[in-house]
Amino acid sequence: MVASLIPASLGDLIRRDQPILALAPMQDVTDYAFWKLIASYGGPDLYFTEYFRVTRDSRLDRHILRSITENPTGRPAIAQMIGNDIDAMIRTAHQLQKHPVAGIDLNLGCPAPVVYRKCAGGGLLRDLPRINAILTALRQEITHVPFTVKTRIGFEHPHEFDALLEVFSKHKIDLLTVHARTVREGYRDVVHYEKLRQAAQSLNIPILANGSIDDPASARDLIEMTGARGWMIGRGAIRNPWIFEQIRAAWSGASVPVPIGRDVLEYIHRLYASVSTPGVSEQAQVHRMKKYLNFIGVGVGTDEAFLHAIRRVDSYSGFLTVCESHLDHGEPMPLRSPAFASRSLVAQE
Repeated sequence: MVASLIPASLGDLIRRDQPILALAPMQDVTDYAFWKLIASYGGPDLYFTEYFRVTRDSRLDRHILRSITENPTGRPAIAQMIGNDIDAMIRTAHQLQKHPVAGIDLNLGCPAPVVYRKCAGGGLLRDLPRINAILTALRQEITHVPFTVKTRIGFEHPHEFDALLEVFSKHKIDLLTVHARTVREGYRDVVHYEKLRQAAQSLNIPILANGSIDDPASARDLIEMTGARGWMIGRGAIRNPWIFEQIRAAWSGASVPVPIGRDVLEYIHRLYASVSTPGVSEQAQVHRMKKYLNFIGVGVGTDEAFLHAIRRVDSYSGFLTVCESHLDHGEPMPLRSPAFASRSLVAQE
């Protein structure tokens, strides 16, 4: 993309004709180093930071703040917050607006038990009055940049989404990302894509579709089926850094580029170099890479042999041996999740 044509703000993205492509925030994964790497593969139009944990005594995490102050992508970056203390969230939103953020996002979707048990992230979906109070307070505070929200469709059951939409409809949210699963469903194969259509039809808010988007053709079908304004992709982008350019090609009707094994091998080499930390032992670095390979590995083969082998290595040489034995080839690699073949985009009523 020509630099002069890169949208400078969230508003620019919303007003243009093309759908929005966003990178999902994934804690301790989609950090500054990963942003820089994925931008070199074409990258998304919009980036969301890892969440800033907000408590009574919290301060802005310098590690996360670097993604904003030294943004290596040249594209808009939205700062995400997670918490439930209204005064602390107002304070944090005030601080974040002093930095070059394209918006501030409230996390209502994190399904990690350590988070939701503290009534934060997805845990807040069990307390709609508190969500209403938080949205009211943040909308009053966030005046210099857009205010966005990322949510799941409920905590226990998809039917909870009706009441949640009523709460959202009372507030002037600038963009709503909907992960079409409940908190309890985590990252299971089932995705309630019909809830995206419900949100798009019932709210006067641009909707980003989130949840197991890892195929460019299906991504286009999803927008046409739901009326969503674009996509937010997390695990699929870690597994396949080409996905944003693939979706752009599919949307424009162009030929969709597909990496071969050696392309994926080179990506893993670059990823290892990008996330390496000086002073960290080789074993610790290899173990850190396993976090990324857990996402990449599900797109390598169908028998999980690659994942089984990579989870057992402790050295850099062993890591390379496994990667090369599975990826040093010229065969095309779609890098889809194994669940893709059984996943349907047909709305489930």
